[in-house]
Amino acid sequence: MTRYLVRLLATGALALTLALQACATAPATGRNIFTGGMTPEDEVRTGRQEHPKILAEFGGAYDDPDVRAYVSSLGGLLARTSELPNLDWHFTVLDSPIINAFALPGGYVYVTRGLLALADSEAELAGVLAHEIGHVAARHPAERYGQQVLGSAAALGIGVLLGSSAGTAAASDAVGLALLSYSREQEYEADFLGVRYLARTGHDPQAMAEFLERLLAHDRFQAEQRGRPGEADAFDITKTHPRTADRVERAIQQAGVRDVTDPIIARDIYLRKIDGMVYGDSPRQGFVRGRRFSHPELGFTFEVPEGFTLQNTAKRVMAQGPQGAVIAFDQADRPGYGTMTSYLANDWVQGIALQGLQAIDVNGMEAATAWTRLNGRSGTQDWRLVAIRFDRNSVYRFIFVTPSSLTSSLSAPLRHTTYSFRRLSRAEAAALEPYRLAIYRVRAGDTARRIAYRMPVEDDPLDHFLVLNGLDARAGLRTGQKVKIITR
Repeated sequence: MTRYLVRLLATGALALTLALQACATAPATGRNIFTGGMTPEDEVRTGRQEHPKILAEFGGAYDDPDVRAYVSSLGGLLARTSELPNLDWHFTVLDSPIINAFALPGGYVYVTRGLLALADSEAELAGVLAHEIGHVAARHPAERYGQQVLGSAAALGIGVLLGSSAGTAAASDAVGLALLSYSREQEYEADFLGVRYLARTGHDPQAMAEFLERLLAHDRFQAEQRGRPGEADAFDITKTHPRTADRVERAIQQAGVRDVTDPIIARDIYLRKIDGMVYGDSPRQGFVRGRRFSHPELGFTFEVPEGFTLQNTAKRVMAQGPQGAVIAFDQADRPGYGTMTSYLANDWVQGIALQGLQAIDVNGMEAATAWTRLNGRSGTQDWRLVAIRFDRNSVYRFIFVTPSSLTSSLSAPLRHTTYSFRRLSRAEAAALEPYRLAIYRVRAGDTARRIAYRMPVEDDPLDHFLVLNGLDARAGLRTGQKVKIITR
């Protein structure tokens, strides 16, 4: 028997041993799952440890005690009907405009402020929370961890066969796992359990499917705004939860909960709770206003060229442009106190040959720039790097990525972006306020177009209004009807 075959058999035996030792039964489904040895106590410990990382990734918890209490109360009610009623559940509203919901092991459930704005009733929010509770009760986060462990064991086998260290890295942490997609079977199980919990609390199970339809319309709208029809946001819930309304309908039928007597919708209650909630970016994250990004708390602003669409996240600002052109903007973690040319060449970029390194002045601030050409899957790209010292402790950075064929034509617009970076005056910073969600009663003579064009939204205000309210362009409004609008 050859040496590599002996190693292969030994590795296979190791993987089999791991699988046998780390199997468990999910309490909600009775299905045997592979958890990689993660016990329920480990799940609680993991959730507690990873919770601060989730807050950092998504801009912290939304600081509104009424909204927080409402979501926690609703989530707690649903959780008490689950197979884990005695678990110490934690429900958090994240201060992020991105539409997402997910759960960590151990009963840590998250919904974003953006999701609350899109939902239209308590029943719809309950459907989202019930689905996430279903994931935890079915131990899907632990199962996904187990799959990572098993994958690492298989990769270890590859490393043994190749005589290399390939695949020996540890599995991703719970934050990364929380943002990965579940399998179709896991999503269906969470829907099946979720509609069961909805029925037990008296909420309308159909609301789960209705929210998915609303989400699909929003997803299409966002993709069209960015000039990429059919492409979803990297953190959007449709990426992490690939589900359909038809699948939810099947779960409702198989759970036998279609006929809930006088189901709870609670739309008026829900709209009262979210009335006045921050919409879009918050002051501590900075504001996207058309092609301009401004941060009142940090005190700066800049503008991207026409044809670029800005997107703000907790860690960086991104702008998507034509034919794969990208602008990325962030703040350096450890800026040091040397020159900007030294920082760019020695601290920020290491191991890459830079061309044209030079010191520049950006509106009175010391800065440096350089560029390099890289070959990737999408072809040859030019990367222009700019580092700007804002003050003694802060350095801000631009990365401009352009297909080499576009670099010349985009050079002047991107240069304008660099030199548009400037300090905000106190008056300018004070004048920047967040958008807020408001509940408006339709008056006689109101149309969707008239209401929409009173909102401070620069791009497609009518479509924005229709998607926010789950309305069809052909449907009329009724006098007295409550709708969600965006105000300053």
